[in-house]
Amino acid sequence: MSHFPSIDTEVLRTFVAIADEGGFTRAGELVNRTQSAVSMQMKRLEEDVLQRQLFERDGRHVRLTPEGQVLLGYARRILSLHSEVFNTLREPHMVGVVRIGTPDDYVMRFLPGILSRFAQAFPLVQVEVHCEPSTQLLLRHDLDLSIVTREPGNEIGQMLRRERMVWGEATGFCPHEQNPIPLAMFNTDCFCRVWTCNALDTIKRPFRIAYTSPSLSALLAIVSAGLAVTAQLESLMTSDMRILGEAEGLPQLPTASIVLVRNPNNQSPVTECLAEHIIEGFKL
Repeated sequence: MSHFPSIDTEVLRTFVAIADEGGFTRAGELVNRTQSAVSMQMKRLEEDVLQRQLFERDGRHVRLTPEGQVLLGYARRILSLHSEVFNTLREPHMVGVVRIGTPDDYVMRFLPGILSRFAQAFPLVQVEVHCEPSTQLLLRHDLDLSIVTREPGNEIGQMLRRERMVWGEATGFCPHEQNPIPLAMFNTDCFCRVWTCNALDTIKRPFRIAYTSPSLSALLAIVSAGLAVTAQLESLMTSDMRILGEAEGLPQLPTASIVLVRNPNNQSPVTECLAEHIIEGFKL
C-alpha cells in the first residue's frame, strides 16, 4: 500500500485564505499567523509535501498556478467535510430553532459563510435572523445570540474581532474634495457616526450628513455612485471602493470591537453550536 504525506487542515485553511485574498499578508491576518509563518507553511507545502509550484508571485500579489487551482477545489471540499464530520458525529440529531440578532453591517460580509457551514453540519436546525442596530439588539431579551459592535473598553460578551474604522469612497470619484465633505452614515443612534463627526470636528474639517440609512447596502450603493464618503469597518469596504486617509486630509479613526452576546436564559446545545460557528466565521 502506498504511503503519501498528509496535509494538515490548518495548512489547507491558510492556502484557501491566500487564494481568496490574493496575498500572504491579508491571509495571515485571517488565520492569525504572521506573513513569514504563512510563507513558510506554503514553502513546505510546495517543496516538501506536494513537490509542485502552487503560486505565481507578482510583487505582493499571488496567483494560483494550474496545480494550485486543482488543490483549491480539493482543499475547499476537505475543509467542508472536516467540519461536517466532527459536528455531525458530535450532535447527529441536532434540531430546534435558534434566534440571532446582528446589525445589517455583518449580514453580507460574514453571515453567508457562517450559515452555509452551519446548515451543512446541522440541516434540521431552523435559524431566525433579526437585523437591527447594536443598541436595539442589546435591549432585546428574545434573542439567543447577538452580534454587536461596541466601543473599546465597553465590551460585553465574547470578543469576535477588533477592527479599525476607515474612510472610503468609490474608485474614480472624489467626493472627499468637496467642501463641506458629504457623508453617507448610519442613523443617529450609531456611535461610529459620533466618532466620525467628532474626528472631523477635531481637525475643523467642514462636513455635512448628506445621506443616512439603517442599511449598509443602501449606504454602499450611495457611495458606489460617487455621491458621498463613508466611514465603516475595514472589512466592510467593497472592491470598488478605495480607503482614504491623511493624504486626503481625513483624520485617523478609532478601532471598534465586534462581540458575541449570549442570552443566559435561552442557552441550548443548538445555540452553542451556532455560537461556535459564528466565532470561527469571524476569524476567516
